[in-house]
Amino acid sequence: MTILYLLLPLSLLFVFAIGVFLWWAVFNGQYDDTDSAGAAILRDDDSGPAARG
Repeated sequence: MTILYLLLPLSLLFVFAIGVFLWWAVFNGQYDDTDSAGAAILRDDDSGPAARG
């Protein structure tokens, strides 16, 4: 029963930390442009120096 005195505040601290990191990611523009990273793979030029010359 005494382990609950440790685990309950620790789990609440983890939940609070996850909430803070999610809030930071959303309001710092982390999710503003989610399509350009996927499209960059399609625009990538994989030809090396030997294929160009």
